[in-house]
Amino acid sequence: MRYKGPLSKRVTGPVNRWVAGLRSSPRWGRLVSGRLTVVTYTGRRSGRTFSTPVAYRRAADLVTIRVAMPERKAWWRNFTGAGGPISLDLDGGARTGHAVARVDGKGRVTVAVRLDPGPPAGGGSGH
Repeated sequence: MRYKGPLSKRVTGPVNRWVAGLRSSPRWGRLVSGRLTVVTYTGRRSGRTFSTPVAYRRAADLVTIRVAMPERKAWWRNFTGAGGPISLDLDGGARTGHAVARVDGKGRVTVAVRLDPGPPAGGGSGH
């Protein structure tokens, strides 16, 4: 099934709040924080600050986010071309970096984040 157009805020708002709450949960937080994070960025056109939960993989100072249903989401478009600054909730706090979004030949979107120097791994989730 091919999706078209952005998801409704009526749908995404409650889901995003639930995922963010799951990460901070005493029961489930440690389990999911190694796979889920919250990214915070400034919209290129609006200048407003946004936060959204995403699944990620990390290898040292490189974080990779595969965007599910990219045609229905707009946040990653802020990082096309030369990319831009981003903040991720990692290692028990905010980590800043530079994000660049790439679209492959099949329309799949990956956002690569090169983290700025920060606290040593192991200070938080260890991922």
